[in-house]
Amino acid sequence: MYEEMTACKMRMSNIYREFDKQIKERCLDLLDLFYPRFCIGCGETLIRKETDLCLSCLMELPIITESYKSDNFIEKRFYGRAKVESAASFLYYEKETMSQKILHEIKYQGNKELGRRLGKMFGSRLNGVVFNDVDALVPVPLHPHKLKLRGYNQSEWIAKGMAEAMNRPVWSDIIERTIENSTQTKKNAYERWENVKGIFQLTNKRNVENRHLLIVDDVLTTGSTLEACILPLKDIKNIKISVATLAAVN
Repeated sequence: MYEEMTACKMRMSNIYREFDKQIKERCLDLLDLFYPRFCIGCGETLIRKETDLCLSCLMELPIITESYKSDNFIEKRFYGRAKVESAASFLYYEKETMSQKILHEIKYQGNKELGRRLGKMFGSRLNGVVFNDVDALVPVPLHPHKLKLRGYNQSEWIAKGMAEAMNRPVWSDIIERTIENSTQTKKNAYERWENVKGIFQLTNKRNVENRHLLIVDDVLTTGSTLEACILPLKDIKNIKISVATLAAVN
């Protein structure tokens, strides 16, 4: 008798779960009908379980496959400028392409979750290939005023996603940006370096001696911002520094 009652309860529980699942799916269908969501990449309507990017755009992401090899073009950008153990980027960045739309969405449209999701995809590709001995990820910080206006640091959310896939901590209190510099967008290489010179300082040594830190940023152009971010760390005893960005200009 007891076994029959237990089996009956299990069947009823399964029925309720299936019913609840169907109700939720119908509600999602109604939401998509009245409030359709559109792909950031192509502008087409997203279907259920697609988030931000449709499956076609995910398949067409401009992934930099060679960045997981040593002596790649990302590492070469730091030659003679900053000592970097390894460097990698996830996507090629070009104006008026999907990658620009993605970065704009993450940086200016409040879509920090997209940064985390793509960071997790990036971190999954890195696992077992590069940065295997990294101790922690350090996002490039925003100035407090800009952080207050934007409400979040896009580089930190990218780092969170990467750290989740790589099973590493994120240390956001190592470096701070002390000077609110102007945008880098329309500056040449020399102007970019001048614009970021001395804007970062070390605020918390956090036992970083003998550590391997991975500096994370959203996009790599000339490398001047990352170089300036590395500068306060370079004299720490036995420190190793690598670099990773969600996107990079070739």
